[in-house]
Amino acid sequence: MKKEILKPRKTREQRKRNHKVSVEKRIKRYIKDGGKGNLDLNGTPVKKLPDNLQVGGSLDLGNTPIKELPDNLKVGGYLFLTGTPIKELPDNLKVGDYLYLANTLIKGLPDNLQVGGNLYLPNTPLSKEYSKEEIRSMIEEKGGYVKEYIIL
Repeated sequence: MKKEILKPRKTREQRKRNHKVSVEKRIKRYIKDGGKGNLDLNGTPVKKLPDNLQVGGSLDLGNTPIKELPDNLKVGGYLFLTGTPIKELPDNLKVGDYLYLANTLIKGLPDNLQVGGNLYLPNTPLSKEYSKEEIRSMIEEKGGYVKEYIIL
């Protein structure tokens, strides 16, 4: 009878490290493939994205530890930031459709923010301090726009 050689299970730290490397490879592959389609990073350990990232479809960063977005980020579809520790958005952020900022710590809005759909701000410092009209005015004064509704 042949003895089986058992491999020890990977430690929690090894599994976390491998998952992080896997996510980084997924982002690089997405960029290499031309940034087409959606990039779903929800719940991953992603902390940083490359500057000048362009996402053809939706970008889901919900429930990640990411604290800041890269400069000149462009998202063709939805941008989900719900449940992240992000406190501010980069200047010149362009989102082709909806921007979800619910349950974030966003306190201000950047210059030239362009949102092609709705801007969702429930349970944010902005929604507690300002009205929809005040938020829209702030965005427009900084050279940006929200084409549809602002939801508090």
